[in-house]
Amino acid sequence: MKIANSLKTLKARHKACRLVRRKGRIYIINKTNPRFKARQG
Repeated sequence: MKIANSLKTLKARHKACRLVRRKGRIYIINKTNPRFKARQG
């Protein structure tokens, strides 16, 4: 999992990337390709 300053660039890496908010943190999750996980905050 990457911890990134800007999740906008990471969301553009793949079509299946979803932006999710959990417990005040923002996550990028990707069901089809789990190596694109990222977190901010």
